[in-house]
Amino acid sequence: MLTIKSYSVELIKDPFGIISGKRYEFILDIEVDEDDELFSENGLYLRVIYGDEETRTGIVKYEIHERTTDKFVEFDLEEDEIEAVEAFCREHLSDAAE
Repeated sequence: MLTIKSYSVELIKDPFGIISGKRYEFILDIEVDEDDELFSENGLYLRVIYGDEETRTGIVKYEIHERTTDKFVEFDLEEDEIEAVEAFCREHLSDAAE
């Protein structure tokens, strides 16, 4: 299981109106147990694109990166981890500067 230690969120600007609804970029500083296959001594963060539309709200895309090297990590989160991240993002949408 992962723990979100800190985060930042920004509204993604769409000056041309190409994207329906709103998109937010979350950077989540996460911690995972040492016995987890995702564990890295360099630390990890998630870059999450979260969509908020009339018909659908949720994670559009996420990426896992090593914190100190910024290297992309080719792992998928488990279903319960995705649900936890999605709930966290939904709760913190209002923190984004408009």
